[in-house]
Amino acid sequence: MSQGISTAHSVVEPTSGTRWFAGVVVALYALVTIIPLAWIIMTGFKTPADAISYPPKVVFSPSVEGYCNLFTTRSRQTPEYIASLPPANGTCEQIAREQKMVVAGPSNFVPRFTNSLIIAFGSTLLSVGFGVMAAYAFSRFKVPLKDDLLFFILSTRMMPPIAVAIPIYLMYRELGLSDTRLGMILLYSAVNVSLAVWLLKGFIDEIPREYEEAAMVDGYTRLQAFRKVVLPQATTGIVATAIFCLIFAWNEYAFAVLLTSGEAQTAPPFIPIIIGEGGMDWPAVAAGTTLFLVPILIFTVLLRKHLLRGITFGAVRK
Repeated sequence: MSQGISTAHSVVEPTSGTRWFAGVVVALYALVTIIPLAWIIMTGFKTPADAISYPPKVVFSPSVEGYCNLFTTRSRQTPEYIASLPPANGTCEQIAREQKMVVAGPSNFVPRFTNSLIIAFGSTLLSVGFGVMAAYAFSRFKVPLKDDLLFFILSTRMMPPIAVAIPIYLMYRELGLSDTRLGMILLYSAVNVSLAVWLLKGFIDEIPREYEEAAMVDGYTRLQAFRKVVLPQATTGIVATAIFCLIFAWNEYAFAVLLTSGEAQTAPPFIPIIIGEGGMDWPAVAAGTTLFLVPILIFTVLLRKHLLRGITFGAVRK
C-alpha cells in the first residue's frame, strides 16, 4: 500500500502563511502607533518656525530651543542692554541672546513635573494597597452581601469622574484640600480603588486556599500567610493593577485643572499653556510631552517581566 503525502498540519503550530500575515499586521500596527510618538519627539528638537512650517519638515536642523524654552523663562530686552551684558553662559542663554532676549529664570515645569510624580505614585500606592486588602477579604471571607458590595464598588466606575467635579470642588474648598498634593492623592486613590479591587480579586481567586492553610498549619498567622504566601503569588496582578492606576493618575487632566492652580498643579495642565512669542511654543510643548512620557515608560519596562507572566504564576489551578 503506497503512502501518500500528508497535508495535515498541527492545529497548535501556525502555518508559515499565518505567521507571515500576523507579522505584517503587527508591523503595520506598530508603525501606525509609533508615528505620532516619533513626530512629537522630533518636534521637540525643531525650531518654532520649523514646527509650524507647511509642508511639514521631516528633515531639519536639530535645535534644543524647545527644551530651553521649556525649562526657562525669557524676557525681551533692547539691543543696547544685551550688548552691555557679559558673554552668554550656556546654550540656552546663547539662544535667547540671538532672539534679543535674556533668560529671566527657571520655568515652573520642574515643580509641576515633581507634583505629577508625587501625586501619581502616591495615589497608586494607596489604591493598590487598599485594593489588595479589600480583594483578599472578598476572596477569602464570607462577607455579607458580597455580590451587592462588589457591584456597588464597580458602579463607581460607570460614570465619568468629572461628573462629580462640582461637589468635589465644593467639598475640597470647605476642607482646605484645594490645590494640595494630599487632596489630589486622596481623590485619585478614591477613583482608582474600585478598579484595583475588581482586578485584584480575580488574581487572588486563582491562588488556592490550600497554600495559606498549609502555612497556618506550620504556625503562620493569617497576616503572615497573606504577606508571605498570597502577595508573592499575586505579584502579576498587583503589577498590572499598579500600571493601570498609575496611567490614570499620571494623565488625569480635568480634576487637575479644576482643583489645582499653583502649588499642587501637575504637568498635564501646565504643558498646554506654554506660550511663546506669537502663540503656542510647539517645540517646548513637544519637549514637555516627551519628558512626560519617560516615567511611565521606565515604570512599565522595569515591570514588564511580571506583566508577561500568567495570572496563575506559582499556583496550581484547582
